[in-house]
Amino acid sequence: MTQEELDSLLMSEEFSTDEETPLVSDELDLGALTSPSDGQGEPLALEESDEEEYDSSGYRLTANRAWPPPPPTEDHKVVYQLDDVTRDSEVKANEVFDKLENVSNEAMSIESDANELKKFLKNQKELLEKLNEKFPTIEAFKVGLGNIEEANVRLESIINSSLNAGDAVMSAMDIMQYQDIHRQKIERVINVMRALSKYMNSLFEGKLDDTKRVSSATHIHGDTSTEDVVNEDDIEALIASFGKSS
Repeated sequence: MTQEELDSLLMSEEFSTDEETPLVSDELDLGALTSPSDGQGEPLALEESDEEEYDSSGYRLTANRAWPPPPPTEDHKVVYQLDDVTRDSEVKANEVFDKLENVSNEAMSIESDANELKKFLKNQKELLEKLNEKFPTIEAFKVGLGNIEEANVRLESIINSSLNAGDAVMSAMDIMQYQDIHRQKIERVINVMRALSKYMNSLFEGKLDDTKRVSSATHIHGDTSTEDVVNEDDIEALIASFGKSS
């Protein structure tokens, strides 16, 4: 039943009584049927427990669905997520820097130990050369000199590898500096979003508190999606209330 049909039904003479009971006027507010009152005509503010809570437990965000929008939980609040990204990124970046520093220190330690071994092998070589000159018939001195030469080659390779590792660590640290730049960019985006949020809140701010506002009408003349806002049960309840008041 439409709003117009209900108004016509209420204005008909079928609801008039034998006593001087005034007919229902055109000023009947159907919103009173759905909005609680304090008895003095003032609408009561809805308690938080009366508001229907949106169950967001089964919501799945997909790029090809525009409605319903994501619920305003911590998992979907944009600034919340960006704050988490900047905080976690900074923490992980510091951990990476610590690991790279440890690798660099180990490479320097390997280089230092290898240089000490080179000094020892140099002394051993000089000793074996003197022994080989004095006892040229002893084959062990010649074999020892050959082993020292091979060990020196391997030590040079180890030293070069440690130097390359140190250079790679320094390059990685330079690249990680961009992580801080990305963090600063995200923080700038967050500040812009927060400034826009404050501006929009200030722009739409009202003098009247929302808890004191009258609830919106369920149906307004011209609406196409709420034609049958009053069903038969509502009409019978309205008629019964008129009977009691008379």
